[in-house]
Order: sequence, then C-alpha cells, then structure tokens
Amino acid sequence: MNVTPDIPPELTGKWRGTVVLKQDVFSTVERGRFLTADGEVDAVLRRLDGVPWWSFIVARHLFRRERRALAVVTPLKIAPELLYGGSRYLVRGFIDGVALHVARPKGDLAYFRSARDALRRLHRLGVTHNDLAKEQNWLRGADGRAYLTDFQLAFVFRRRGKLFRLAAYEDLRHCLKHKRTYAPEALTAAEKKILARKSLPTRIWMATGKRLYRLVTRRVFGFIDREGGGPRLVNDAPAIVAALKRNEAVRDAAVVAFPDRRTGVGLYAFVEASSPYDEREAAKALAGCGVAPPDRIQIVEALPRNAAGTPRTEILQLVAMNQVDLIDPLLTGDAERSIVARIVAGRQNLRDRFSF
Repeated sequence: MNVTPDIPPELTGKWRGTVVLKQDVFSTVERGRFLTADGEVDAVLRRLDGVPWWSFIVARHLFRRERRALAVVTPLKIAPELLYGGSRYLVRGFIDGVALHVARPKGDLAYFRSARDALRRLHRLGVTHNDLAKEQNWLRGADGRAYLTDFQLAFVFRRRGKLFRLAAYEDLRHCLKHKRTYAPEALTAAEKKILARKSLPTRIWMATGKRLYRLVTRRVFGFIDREGGGPRLVNDAPAIVAALKRNEAVRDAAVVAFPDRRTGVGLYAFVEASSPYDEREAAKALAGCGVAPPDRIQIVEALPRNAAGTPRTEILQLVAMNQVDLIDPLLTGDAERSIVARIVAGRQNLRDRFSF
C-alpha cells in the first residue's frame, strides 16, 4: 500500500485525518477516524513530525508527559482515551463536548460536582493536571459532565508527597475559580478559603516567572487567546467588525474562530443587518480594511444577546463549528430559541463538525 505524506507510516490503514485543529511549534493536532479492534472511532492525533528543530526537545518532553498521563487516566473515563502512543504520534479518543468558555455552565451545579469528582479520581491515581486555569482544558460533555483535556503539563507522581499535594491543591483551586465564575452562589465557606489562599510556589510564580512566560508565549510563539483563534481572532476580528459597521444597514457584527481544514483556523462573521444587505455587500466593505476577510460571512436578522446586550459568542461559535446539537441547553427562552433557529438554518459551515 502506498503511504501518503500526510499519514504516518506506523498509522497507515488505521488513521484517516479530516481536519487540522491546531498547529504550533510544539505539535500538529488533527481530527479524524482511528481503527481500533472494535471498529473505527472518532479520534484526535497529536504529531511531532512537523515540529521545528529548535523546539523539538521541549515538544517531545510535553508529548511524553501527555502520553504517560493519558495511559494512567484512560480507565477513569474523565479524559480522552489513549488509543495509540508512539514515539512521535499519539492518538486519543474524541470527547463529544465543548470547552468551558463556550459552554458557560452558569448555575450548573451538577457540572461542578462532576468536576470535583473528576479531580478526586485523578488525584487518587497520583496524577495532577497542572494546567486547569485555562477554561479550554475543561470540557462540558454532551452528557453534561465535566471532562479534562490537554495533559501536556500533567505529571504522574510515584508517591503522593508534598510536591504532589501542592500541585493537587492548585488543580482544585483552579477548578473552584471556574465555579466562582459560573456558580458563585454555590461556593462553600471552605471553598472560598481555598480560593483566597494561593500556594507559596504559585505566589512566587505569579510575581516572577509568569511575566517571562507571557513574554515568550505571546511574542515568540504567538499564543494569544484562549479560544484558539490566535492572532487572527485577536488582531483581525476587531478590524473586520469595525469595517462592517461603517455601513448604516449593519446594526452589529460578531466574529468567532473555528477549525478549518484548509487554513487550520478560520474566522466566521455573523452580521446583523437589514435587507437588502447581503454577503456580497459585506465582502465589498471588507475589501479595503487591511486584514484578510473572514472565511465565512452570514447575514442574520438578529444576534442572540446576553443580559448586557452583547452578542452571545459562545452560541455563535457552536454554529460556526457546526456543533448545533449542543446549543439547546444554552438557550434562555423561546425568543432566543427562535433567533438561533434562524441562524442555524442559514449557517455557512455544513461540512465539518468539530470538538476538542
């Protein structure tokens, strides 16, 4: 059988890639299908073959940490299952869910109970995640439960000594920070006490190393935003919205990022405008704005909005990623449901369905 350049030789006949979800100096992450003993399953591939030489040592270290941690936690069913772990290729199971900052589980106490349970089970095996401050590393599954992902900084301890206890404490504190964001009324007195007390290593890190970390990750590696849109979402989206709103027919606009099989990351613009304004008019308005136009433009009658009146980008992002089956629990009433139904009916991205 001929091996295509895009398929690792050791995975030939087992892996079918569909889209690149992420590509940086530490790895390339793809979504696809993996052949197991029980048949094909949805899966995610992390590969190191495209990593530049100058970051390979660090990339390999992160890769090995994730591979080891997933091998330990797979039986717990709280994280992606390790399906294959080679020296440069790792295949993990697919979790049908969305990141915390997209799901925004306001008042969802069951979700945070499952999050605490997931951490207890993780720590019972001597594993700490060490990167749970990021909302994108917490998923809300289609079943409503909490799942953890991205174990590149995880550590498997041989014994649960002082260092383990410090790391586990920080995992818990970050979990409670997210609970404070989405369900503050449910915090107990003990949980508030944990939130108020950072560990000593964390206090030192915040005062010293974090500044250098931000400088390196943002200036050197270009890691900017938590949604995964990178510089395009941070730098281009505001210019796109400003250019669109110069037309008096446009009442508002919102731009979100989504994984794109051609470019890695695409931008999707939702434009709230009056007829006869259409996508061609929007494209003309963006021709001279100085940045690349969005990959998708959809004209809508109205945008879903929160209590403050700003567009609900978490819902729009699910539309952009074609994860429309996960939208309903986020809707607040019949009026919003009607608005979103019309947007979903006219969505531009019908081909791909993505998750994390």
